[in-house]
Amino acid sequence: MTFEELKDFLDFKAEQYEHPRFLESDPIQLPHRFSKKEDIELVGFLVSTIAWGNRVSIIKSGERLLEIMEQQPHAFIQNYSSEQLKNSHFVHRTFNSTDLDFYFRSLQAIYTTGGLEKAFENNTKIEGVKGRIVSFRSKFMEVEHLDRSHKHLSNPEKNSAAKRLNMYLRWMVRDASKGVDFGLWKSISPSELYLPLDVHTSNNARRLELLTRKQDDWKALDELMSNLREMDATDPVKYDFALFGLGAFEKF
Repeated sequence: MTFEELKDFLDFKAEQYEHPRFLESDPIQLPHRFSKKEDIELVGFLVSTIAWGNRVSIIKSGERLLEIMEQQPHAFIQNYSSEQLKNSHFVHRTFNSTDLDFYFRSLQAIYTTGGLEKAFENNTKIEGVKGRIVSFRSKFMEVEHLDRSHKHLSNPEKNSAAKRLNMYLRWMVRDASKGVDFGLWKSISPSELYLPLDVHTSNNARRLELLTRKQDDWKALDELMSNLREMDATDPVKYDFALFGLGAFEKF
């Protein structure tokens, strides 16, 4: 395909898959159950944190999180104490109740100092979304925690592709008009975003010669996003729907 043919193809696929039907099998359905900004962003963050493995199991674990938070995420976080998790026994893959307690306490602290959106503020030393993630990670880790919890919050300074955090930012930032993402956060431009690099997006990007790097890391993301911005500089992450959909639904 020529560049224009590839762009037309991916534009078509992005339009096809960014549709409310997408919610039926995706964990983003869980924050869509809420209308209050703080509830949406809290559920989105927690669900994206456990978003690895089978999507059915992610949604099931997300349902359990909503039960623990008594279907009132913001109110629960505001009033949280570690005693409340003593009998919960939450486990999703390697994320357990110890990690969840840390996350709840850190989120509580974040909401006393401006909230989740503010926590992703610009970094004075690192530009763009990479710097925002580094800033957020630093702030999140200020609360006392065990070393085991570090692995659940990816670090792009160590070349991690930070798939789950990039997915969360896509959910919060991109326009809500298609009925999938939320468009809640106005302090970050969609043009800044990086897509969540997973097996579907990376494999299909390589098949379409948008990505040559073999590792799924931040350097690969830089290469891929550079090519996607040539197609749409204002909203390059819309192509996440195309690249993911081709793999997950069409076995491209």
